[in-house]
Amino acid sequence: MEAEIWMKMDQSHLNTLIVPVYWETLEPEEGSYDFSLVDSLLEQAVRFKKKLILLWFGLWKNAESAYVPAWMKQDSETFFRAEMYGGERLNTISPLCWEAVERDAAAFSRLMGHLREVDKNSSVIMVQVENEVGLLGTERDYCRQAEEAFTGNVPDKLMDAAVKSGKIRARETGWPEKADWTVVFGEDAGEIFSAWFFASALERIASVGKKEYPLPCYANVWLKQFPWYAGSYPSGGPVEDMLWVWKAAAPSFFTIAPDIYVPYVSEIMEKYTRPDNPLVIPEVRKDAVTASYALYAYLNCHALCYAPFGIEDLWQKEPDVIPKEVTEALNIDPLSFDMTGTKETLGEVYRLLGEIKSLYLRYRGTTHLKCFLKNAEGEQGCYLKFKSYDMEIRYLPQQVGMPTAAGAVFELDENNFLIVGMMCNVCVHTKPGDHRKVDFIRKEAGTYSDGQWRCRQRQNGDEKIVTMLYDMPECVKMELFKY
Repeated sequence: MEAEIWMKMDQSHLNTLIVPVYWETLEPEEGSYDFSLVDSLLEQAVRFKKKLILLWFGLWKNAESAYVPAWMKQDSETFFRAEMYGGERLNTISPLCWEAVERDAAAFSRLMGHLREVDKNSSVIMVQVENEVGLLGTERDYCRQAEEAFTGNVPDKLMDAAVKSGKIRARETGWPEKADWTVVFGEDAGEIFSAWFFASALERIASVGKKEYPLPCYANVWLKQFPWYAGSYPSGGPVEDMLWVWKAAAPSFFTIAPDIYVPYVSEIMEKYTRPDNPLVIPEVRKDAVTASYALYAYLNCHALCYAPFGIEDLWQKEPDVIPKEVTEALNIDPLSFDMTGTKETLGEVYRLLGEIKSLYLRYRGTTHLKCFLKNAEGEQGCYLKFKSYDMEIRYLPQQVGMPTAAGAVFELDENNFLIVGMMCNVCVHTKPGDHRKVDFIRKEAGTYSDGQWRCRQRQNGDEKIVTMLYDMPECVKMELFKY
């Protein structure tokens, strides 16, 4: 990576980079490993004082086996492909090909062992295993080995998970002696079958690697979306409906991470934020509204990572344009790559988040921190209730190339508040039944530095009637009284 890219990341207040490691370059000859790319990344991360999340592109990326070494690509008998109904082979090694899984696990284990030995600065903080796994064009594998497994009994571990999650009734209520996948799961059998074997394969790879170096590992997901049937998105991936399968089959993953290009970003964030699934977003749209979603992801969903895809493109004078054919094939909203207005706003969001980090850590998970986000054009605002005051948030109209309304209110004490956000105005009200009026003892726009508030502008007169926040995220601190 060029030094110029690292320095530009610094200008945008980023602290971590997500970088791929390719199996085909790591093990170009079977059993022979080349760690020069990894070592170069580690050296640069230390030099530029950044952390790394590594993406292991092994057996599967985007539902294909494009990054496996040449020696594996050319041996399709040993490393057999998944097949569609009728026998058409896919460019995807079958998740039932345990020989391939073991070779991947061995290579991943060598990578993790190498990191343990050389990454003395702990530059790598987590690892993604594979990328958007599953099968496109079919709900399951129809190769000979898959057919034998599909007509056999469902594994006990999966049966137990299905009962626990309420997907099927308990066995005591009368399952037949031969309970194959179709008998147990009906029309969902194909996708559940795929999910079980992909999750089991990734569990094997991750668990072997973590024995060498127990870094946090996660799997990412190509989301389920229109036209909604398994195979139109990678069948077997950890979409929301299949999370119960993945949680049962792959306990080595601390979370499942959504790649989000759909317009309803906040809905996906909330679905993948669970007590057993902290939010990590390794890929997300990079149009201007992504800055608003970043603010909401961190402050409301307590995200560990929010990473617009290909963020380095923001500094290109003529950024690469993804062809229409590609976005259509991947079922991606083309507007998600319109970077008009993104660079400045997103950088300001990351800067602001860094400034208020200590405040956020103090108040997260309490009733003293409340967030807001405009999810749709028809939404006009929201009403946030605190102990002694209520806040009326009015959203500004959505504009092309600008973020949408988003932010948070911190109740510092009964009369002191910090408002963080953009594209909205804020009015303060007394509680219902309290007929007194509200005014400001002090109202300031400013920043935090080393945990201390620094006033940039004292607001009074017309400025204090309504708190206006525009397209650049701001902090406004206010002390209130009633009369």
